[in-house]
Amino acid sequence: MNYTDGKEKFIDSWGELGLNWGITKTMGQIHALLLMSPKALNADEIMAQLEISRGNANNNIRNLVAWGLINKVDVKGDRKDYFNAVKDFWEIFRCIVDQRKKKELDPLVNLLDEISQVQGLCNESKEFCKVVQELRLFSNKADGALNNLLDSKTNWLFGTYLKMVR
Repeated sequence: MNYTDGKEKFIDSWGELGLNWGITKTMGQIHALLLMSPKALNADEIMAQLEISRGNANNNIRNLVAWGLINKVDVKGDRKDYFNAVKDFWEIFRCIVDQRKKKELDPLVNLLDEISQVQGLCNESKEFCKVVQELRLFSNKADGALNNLLDSKTNWLFGTYLKMVR
């Protein structure tokens, strides 16, 4: 496989993988392009390489910046905005986990906190309360574990994994 074919395959595959993280395919493709690029790219270069519209490029770039997966950089002598990808894969993992947690787990924890106030007065409501309480405890433990992971500055998970594999 030559470089061009490999690059296209990676960009397409990373875009598809991005769907599993909760981002659009185009966001994933832009992220892949910037991951591979040895230099920062502007929106025009991204549009040309991925053959996407200006609106699509600008919207997805803005979202990638919000996720913390890419950064805006200044290029001296040029008024355009340039972007590069965070290339620390531990940081990429943390950004994705953080966004998924905000989108999925945090609303669940809030919902369970709210409905845990229901009183168990009959068999059905008692069962409801029991299930809600167990799910609330589990969700709070998961939330705590993810918060510890996100707060860690070092790659302790990867280091632990490598020690186990050796």
